[in-house]
Amino acid sequence: MPKATVAAIIHPATGERRTILLTRRNVNPFKDQWCLPGGHIDDYEPVNTAVRREVQEETGLEFTPETFLGWFEEIFPEYRFHAIALAFTGAGSGALQRQPEEVTDMEWFQLDQAISMPLAFTHNLVLQHYARSLDQ
Repeated sequence: MPKATVAAIIHPATGERRTILLTRRNVNPFKDQWCLPGGHIDDYEPVNTAVRREVQEETGLEFTPETFLGWFEEIFPEYRFHAIALAFTGAGSGALQRQPEEVTDMEWFQLDQAISMPLAFTHNLVLQHYARSLDQ
C-alpha cells in the first residue's frame, strides 16, 4: 500500500520563483542525495499541516503553500518504497536551520541547475513540471 508524502518547492520570500531550496538527505533511501524538502504525512494530519511541519523540521523555515502543483507516483522496489507525493510551491521565510538528523546540507539553487542534478525520488520530474508551470 503506498504512503502519502509531501514535497515543497520553496522559493525565497522575495518572490524569485526560479530560485529554489534543496536539501541533502541524511537518511535512507537516497542518503546523501539532493531533494526537495518534505516527508511522510502523519496519521490524521491535514496535508497543509504536514507540508508546513516537514519544511520546518528539515529547514527551520516557515513555509506558506501557495499552489498545489500536483501528485507524483514514487515506486522504488529496490528500496521497498511506494508513495504518492503531493507537491506544493510557496515562499519560505525565516532563517535556515539545518536539522542534522535528517539533512546534511541545504542550498538555494537556480531552477535550471536543480533540474540538471540527479535528485532523489522523482524530484527531477516534479521540478520539470514546476518549470513548465512557470513558463505558461
